[in-house]
Amino acid sequence: MPELPDITVYVEALRARLVGQSLREASMNTPFLIRTVDPPLDAFVGAAVNDVHRMGKRIVIELDDELYMVLHLMIAGRLHWKPAKAKRVRADLAALVFPNGTLTLTEAGTKRRASLHLLRGAAGLAELDRGGLEVLDATIAQFADRLRSENHTVKRSLTDPRLFSGIGNAYSDEILHRARMSPVTLTSRLSDADIATLFDATRATLAEWTDRLRRDAGGDFPEKVTAFRGEMAVHGKYKQPCPVCGTPVQRIRYADNETNYCARCQTAGKLLADRALSRLLKQDWPRSIDDVV
Repeated sequence: MPELPDITVYVEALRARLVGQSLREASMNTPFLIRTVDPPLDAFVGAAVNDVHRMGKRIVIELDDELYMVLHLMIAGRLHWKPAKAKRVRADLAALVFPNGTLTLTEAGTKRRASLHLLRGAAGLAELDRGGLEVLDATIAQFADRLRSENHTVKRSLTDPRLFSGIGNAYSDEILHRARMSPVTLTSRLSDADIATLFDATRATLAEWTDRLRRDAGGDFPEKVTAFRGEMAVHGKYKQPCPVCGTPVQRIRYADNETNYCARCQTAGKLLADRALSRLLKQDWPRSIDDVV
């Protein structure tokens, strides 16, 4: 799922191309994308784009008369920018045509999870705001208050959109590895020093990856948006060597997600229980990284 760094670069590319442009045509090739009924899509045709900004993991396109298009790409949704007269293809689930080009949406796989909310008025937009803290704009005191407001594992807290904005599975793995912190540490047990370390790691990780993705795009529209990048330390790197200590990266698997971590750098050598595999192996489940390397 595109997270804060990816969405920020998307927003910057869209702002440069759309602000001041009027929507000439809008078409949807799937009935599952639009999640609202009022205002209708036709109401947006002819309106000019005034701004594009990020709201959590959503992209907000603001048009005349307080009209808003709010895109959530979910796991597999991706945006593409095409020349004005480019031919449309079946993979395009949506197409927004402007004088200078066409914005299209595709979604890999058969599950249609990406969404588009069409809204009128700031009140409607506010209802979609999950209220997560923007860590890059926050103080350490605000960050600490959010962490301590509920007692969860630190991984869950970082990825909770009600607590923190724009952080998901991928960058939370990278943040926790940088902070050398176990993903299952309870937030109630974090000391002031722990929180300071996590705050610095969160800000540094998000800022550095945003800058990296911005440089990679080089002013072009970002087309290589993925949750798995070769330069990442642990996310998606199961069994590959940790870049700090060389120990094979471990994982916890659950539902459609997994948490990646380095046992030596983050958990003092302890292997965290995989919900499915550890139940299966029971007493044979290895307790230490030394048992598997």
